Amino acid sequence: MTVLGGLAIFLYGMQTMTDALRDAAGDKMRALLSAATGTPLAGALAGAVVTTALQSSSAVTVAVLGFVSAGLMDLDRAVPVIFGANVGTTITAQLLALDLDGLVYPLLLVSLLTRALVRSDRGKALALAAFSFALLLEGIRLMGSAAAYFTASPRFAGLMALAGEKPLAGLALGASMTALTQSSSATVALLQRLAPGALDLAGAIPILLGCNVGTTVTGLIAAAGGSRDAKRVALAHCIFNLTGAAVFLLLTPAFARLVTFLTPSGSAARQIANAHTLFNAACVIAWLPLTRIMVRLVTKAVPDGK
Repeated sequence: MTVLGGLAIFLYGMQTMTDALRDAAGDKMRALLSAATGTPLAGALAGAVVTTALQSSSAVTVAVLGFVSAGLMDLDRAVPVIFGANVGTTITAQLLALDLDGLVYPLLLVSLLTRALVRSDRGKALALAAFSFALLLEGIRLMGSAAAYFTASPRFAGLMALAGEKPLAGLALGASMTALTQSSSATVALLQRLAPGALDLAGAIPILLGCNVGTTVTGLIAAAGGSRDAKRVALAHCIFNLTGAAVFLLLTPAFARLVTFLTPSGSAARQIANAHTLFNAACVIAWLPLTRIMVRLVTKAVPDGK
C-alpha cells in the first residue's frame, strides 16, 4: 500500500506539474512545435526541448496528434518531433537519480507561499509546478521506503529473477506497468527504487525497454478518433520504440557493460537513468536520417481511402 500510495502521489504530481508548466508556457510551446520543425533535426530538437520543459512525452505526443488532426502540422514534420520527445522524457529519470529528498519539504513550503503571494498567472503556474515536483519527489521517497520490504520478499526476488533470466518477460513487465500507469516515468522511477539489491543492470534493461514500448499506448488511444495522419504518427511512434527495443534486447549484455563503464559511481538509479537516455538517444540517431522511409512506411500501412 505504501508503494501504491507513493505511485498515486507521483502520478498526481507529474500530471499537475505538466498542466502547470503548459499553462505557464502559454502559446509559446505550441508556436515552438509548429515553427521549429523545418528539418528533421530541428523537429527532434523541438520535441526534446518541449518534452523536457513539460516533463511529459505523453503530453507532447497528444499535442502533436492534435496538431496533425487539425492540419496544423504535416506528417513529415510531426514524426521527428515524436522521435525527440522520447529523449526529452528521459530527463525525469536523470533528475530522480539525484539525491533530492532533503528538498521536498522546503520546496513544498516555499512554492505554496510563492503561489499565495505572486499576482501573475504565469507566476502562480510556475509555483504550482514547483509544488507538484515536490509531490513527485515525495511519491518517489514513499516508494523507496518500501523497497526493503520488497527486496526481502522471496516472491519479489523470484519475479526479478524471472525478468533477469528471461528478457522477454522483463520487456512484457515494463510494457504492462507503463500501459497501466500511462507514464513511463513512473515505471522508470519505480525501477530506480526497487531494482538496487534485487536486480542487476542487465536484468533491469529489458524492463526499461518495455517502458518505451508501453508508452506508445497513450498515442494509440489518442489517435483512435483522429485523422489518418494522426494514426500514422502514432504508428511511427510504435515502430520507433519497438524496433529500438528489439535491437537493444539482443545487445543487452554489451549495452549493460557500456552503461557501467560510463557510470563509474556504480549508483543503480544513475545507471538506469543513463541507460534510458542512451537508448532513446541512439534510437533517434538511427531513425532521424530515415525519417522519409518511416513516413512512407506508415503511409503504406495506413493508406488513404476506405
